[in-house]
Amino acid sequence: MPNDKDSRRPPEPMSSQADGVTGELVRLMPRDLVFVMRFMGESQYRLQSHFQDFIRAELAAGGVTTQTHPMIHLFIENHAILLRDFVFSGVSLSRQFRVDEIERLTGDTTSMIRVDIWDQLKSHIETAERQFHSQAGTLPKLLSAFEKPA
Repeated sequence: MPNDKDSRRPPEPMSSQADGVTGELVRLMPRDLVFVMRFMGESQYRLQSHFQDFIRAELAAGGVTTQTHPMIHLFIENHAILLRDFVFSGVSLSRQFRVDEIERLTGDTTSMIRVDIWDQLKSHIETAERQFHSQAGTLPKLLSAFEKPA
């Protein structure tokens, strides 16, 4: 008599599953993919430093200093990062480009950008699946929290 394990079909090979979802994502790319600006490197450091100085000055004006609050630097750094990310995200979201606009701007008449994105999507999907599969042994313990109470 077959048990539950026998009645399950073996999973489809990861590469064909990744091919399918990758193909769907590429099909949706003209509508769903946008390119956004991202500030990196020294720009991030400079804006974060600005906000650290700003927060430090505002707190000091209210009587909060490192003398009165020795651990305040953690608060200042954390909030400076949040403010920096808020600013950069807002700017990035206001300047989005669709894949056809990027192709036109770069002169990509052969759709190499789409091919590169397809390759990267497939690779990252397969990596994510392998990572999940490698942690499958820990799932029963994690999933026990979702079981119906006895």
